[in-house]
Amino acid sequence: MNNPLQLSLVNFKKGAYVIVEGKQVATKFFIIRTGKVLISREFEVVEEQDGNILGPGDFFGVISTMSGHSHIENAQALTDVSLIAVQKDQYGILIEKNTQIALKIVQSFSRKMRYLDEDLTRITLKSIADERPDHLFKVAEYYARQSMYNHAFFAYYQYIRYCPPGENLNTAKERMAKIKPYANALYLEEKAEDITRTYPKDTMIFSESQPGQELYIIQKGSVKITKIVNDNEILIAILKTGDIFGEMSLLENKPRSASAIAYEDSVLMAVNKVNFQRMVGQQPQMITRLTQLLAERIWLMYRQLENTQMSNPIGRLYDALYIQLEKARVSISPKTPYTFNIGPKELLEMVGLTKSDSNALITELFSNKKMKLIDNKIFTADTEEITKQANYFRKMEKIEQARRKSSMLSVY
Repeated sequence: MNNPLQLSLVNFKKGAYVIVEGKQVATKFFIIRTGKVLISREFEVVEEQDGNILGPGDFFGVISTMSGHSHIENAQALTDVSLIAVQKDQYGILIEKNTQIALKIVQSFSRKMRYLDEDLTRITLKSIADERPDHLFKVAEYYARQSMYNHAFFAYYQYIRYCPPGENLNTAKERMAKIKPYANALYLEEKAEDITRTYPKDTMIFSESQPGQELYIIQKGSVKITKIVNDNEILIAILKTGDIFGEMSLLENKPRSASAIAYEDSVLMAVNKVNFQRMVGQQPQMITRLTQLLAERIWLMYRQLENTQMSNPIGRLYDALYIQLEKARVSISPKTPYTFNIGPKELLEMVGLTKSDSNALITELFSNKKMKLIDNKIFTADTEEITKQANYFRKMEKIEQARRKSSMLSVY
């Protein structure tokens, strides 16, 4: 027997706030029946491609609700509005009853992730992602120079596959022939019948700039997501069993924005577009999981982009550590110790600070007696100290922004 879908209707007068940024952990999201809603943030980090004014059929609050974090936006009624409130535990039932809503939410998340990722790459890594298939040759060349022949062979193969008239075609073929005895590249071409695939450690699953038509679910092992930026491999994330990745290419028919490599021996389930459409209707728990993972990633991207708006570099370091606490859902309380799974190098990379600044900034960070470096991992003796410092610098930034805005207005 199917569980009944329980939705509620709520009304707000013009000017009322429906949700407030930074307040309580979100437990429900809203679909607009009538009226218009304005979405805003304390730090406007990026221009929303879908606009900041929402109308009937649009939804808001999904990212915070499905990720289980506090609200990342304000929602204010521009007119009298009537809304459908959807509790988090009703999401699976909702998409079972109406698969189009699920597809609309997932597709909007995918679009949002792509342009947030582009902005984050541009700001923190001082680079613009190159999604053209001929970029595959540069990826292959990088890995060949590092003697990482599995990755190089895979990327050369994809370059030849997708750039048959490419100017580096002959070079790619020659280099493939040279490194072939040392390479163990698998699944060079996707086959729909190969749903379950085993990837040994250090096997490339797909390369950045490669066209893709599948998403993957990690059934065993772990996968690292990387990107080649300014002739360096940047680690974006390490995904674990149960995680889903590669969904943006499947949903948007665009090239991969990053590479996926088996971090350890891994077993993956490959889902193509036909199977995905079927799963939306038949396996709402899988789509719920995908929505939660995408919401978590988008929430993190917004927080990271907010971090880039802070002008004080020490403030950015504390805020980046606070983001890591939020991400790990660490309970914040006085004198509670915590060891981060990153060191100073990774922390600096996260916020895109230059190497020339690094020594002085790390020295200043560890001048705080509640901060230490243990086994090259950042340790705090007091999680509350991180939040106090981060909130202090965010408050100072807000005051400074208001001062600058006031000064500009006075000129006119």
